[in-house]
Amino acid sequence: MKTKLLLLITFLSFTFHFAQIRISGKVTYKNKGVREVSVTLKDTYDGATTDGSGNFSFETSEKGNYTIVFTNPKYTSVEKSILIENQDLVINTEIKEQISEIDAVVISAGSIEASDKRRATAALTPMDIYTTAGSQGQTTTGYKFLPGVQNAGDNEGLFVRGGTGAETKFYIDGNLVNNYFSSSVPGLAGRERFNTSIFKGSVFSSGGYSALYGQALSSVLLLESVDMPDESSYAFNIFPFSLGGDYQHVNEKKTFSYGIDANISDLGLVTKVLNFETDFIKAPRSVSVNGNFRIKTKSGGFLKYYGSFDANSLTVSQPSLEQNYDEQQPSVNGKNTFHSITYKKKMGRYLMNLGSSFSINKNDLEIGIVNEGNKIGNVNMNTEGLYWNSRAVFERKIAAVSNIKAGFELLSENDTSSFSIFGSPQQKSSISNFTTALFAENNLAFGRNFSASLGIRAENSSFLNQWNVAPRVSAAYRLSDKWVTSLAYGIFYQTPESKYLTQSFKQNFQKATHYIFQIQRSEDNRTLRMEAFYKDYKNLVKTSVSGFQNAVLPDDGNGFAKGVEVLWRDKKSIKNVDYWISYSYLDSRREFLNYPTELYPSFAAKHNISLVAKKFVTSWKTGFNFSYTYTSGRPFYNIIVQNGENILKTEGKVKDFSSLNFSLNYLPNLGKKDAKAFTVLVAGVNNILGNKNIYGYRFSTNGEMSAPVLPAAQTFVYIGALISFGIDKTQEAIDNNL
Repeated sequence: MKTKLLLLITFLSFTFHFAQIRISGKVTYKNKGVREVSVTLKDTYDGATTDGSGNFSFETSEKGNYTIVFTNPKYTSVEKSILIENQDLVINTEIKEQISEIDAVVISAGSIEASDKRRATAALTPMDIYTTAGSQGQTTTGYKFLPGVQNAGDNEGLFVRGGTGAETKFYIDGNLVNNYFSSSVPGLAGRERFNTSIFKGSVFSSGGYSALYGQALSSVLLLESVDMPDESSYAFNIFPFSLGGDYQHVNEKKTFSYGIDANISDLGLVTKVLNFETDFIKAPRSVSVNGNFRIKTKSGGFLKYYGSFDANSLTVSQPSLEQNYDEQQPSVNGKNTFHSITYKKKMGRYLMNLGSSFSINKNDLEIGIVNEGNKIGNVNMNTEGLYWNSRAVFERKIAAVSNIKAGFELLSENDTSSFSIFGSPQQKSSISNFTTALFAENNLAFGRNFSASLGIRAENSSFLNQWNVAPRVSAAYRLSDKWVTSLAYGIFYQTPESKYLTQSFKQNFQKATHYIFQIQRSEDNRTLRMEAFYKDYKNLVKTSVSGFQNAVLPDDGNGFAKGVEVLWRDKKSIKNVDYWISYSYLDSRREFLNYPTELYPSFAAKHNISLVAKKFVTSWKTGFNFSYTYTSGRPFYNIIVQNGENILKTEGKVKDFSSLNFSLNYLPNLGKKDAKAFTVLVAGVNNILGNKNIYGYRFSTNGEMSAPVLPAAQTFVYIGALISFGIDKTQEAIDNNL
């Protein structure tokens, strides 16, 4: 009996010692249960995962002081000390959200970004630009296939949401670029001066842009140049109208690189082969040379330089609309040089970005007046501009919830111009303006589902002798995993163009106030983006046209622009097919320049529709690209001057614009199989159906005669090759197409 009793006591003691204790509870965030939270007893194998209501339960045989840990990648880990004895435990825990740059909702109202850091489905990369039929390899032309941008082919620039081309500013690596486009004659748009391939990404803001940038009433296009090359390489391109070459060298340690690029273009042969609407006396010609270097310093800094020089010329013949002569021959000779240097370095908790750019632009426009085959005189308009800007931006991140940027920008502009008619003494003028800008912006994340940006910018113009203060506010809220909504509000100021600045009377900053609402649905390679906007314009420039010159009026103009935009992009539904559809509706009125009253802008259309589709056949290494653009008829106005007043004599609309474009790119295997070479053969046709499109009309001084403003060529055909050695980008090109 004693033996049995001893065994029973021993068994009961053993059972009691290893009795299972239940630990249970609920994990909540803002009084709501959180699923998939890992609950573990530290330094043991005991634990559980919360269910859909945030509840958990597990058993343990441990005794004594322990730590229970609650973890989930989206939330901050929580540790609690507990004492495990003989009773079950109930432990309820409130956790806090852990915000990361990946999880935090991104504010995208009014902006589209394509960069190495953020590959938005709605954005355009350089490869997107090159493979978009009808883009002609130009960044700005590629963006015309997205909502908000008007198809104003008779003028260079981005005409965004009822704004003129001058209301969009361009930046390379944060530095302002004056005269982004080459010189041209009225009615023909100048081409971009910069090769799309030098950029690795872009941010296009069609409104409500950051306080770090200013002097743009409508939008900004921020371009980021490539960094250190992976390897040394050289390349060349051959087209019937151009020839170019490029060389890039990088040292073995990849701490230093330099490069040079040169191109020459002459459309003489093309104008003889194709049927051009424009009568070229001297076909467009240009030459450009670009250079760059990049240095990684021992202290961790990165220095980047880019410089360019280009010259272009052309002469056309146009029938005169005036009674005293029958022909005019506009001719232009332009020269431009641009230099940009930037330096960035991390200094403790701060990131410092310094940058400066300098440019000189000369433009000589001569209009030859011809009657019965004899030149009877010239009208000469010559301009020269010297531009310089410097900026410094200091950035600090506080965990992942706050990003603070602050800095200053200095802009110097010196413009001189001269005008003479039929050999009369030159009328010279000179304008100098120095702009000082201070700015600050704080991006805040209030959890995974809500973020906001608060910014302010202040500017002073030495010519206007005024300060302005422009607040900028935007916010985004995540409705679900796929749906995000954004709001943006901001005030934007811009000094009038130098040709409109006058000492005769006090002028003001032009002003635009933006209101933007966006809702976007994003999933795997699919994006639906809908946006509504309203812009209110104040203090716009008003002019009176007399002959070949503009007289600036002391009155201020105003206006508005409102509309809705839709973009659907899909890379998933059809194998190896990338397509997008965009639609823009615009309602706008303006009283500016020589408009006698509020009128719908002549450079804008109510309806714009674009369809872009790309199919890459991997086995053929060939991409087939299509695009279609439809634009409802733009208005035109016959405005004359009577008794010193602008009078609207007649008005109308041109027919609707439409263009179907096609291009293909083929990646052949040239040379040895293992050779580091990359070749692309390209061909394309713009406006393949040959539609007779019209941009508008020009009128005689008295308004009695008119002539249509036409594209340089209704249908344009091209073929060429791009070949590079040193780096084989064939697979990269295929992947980007897929």
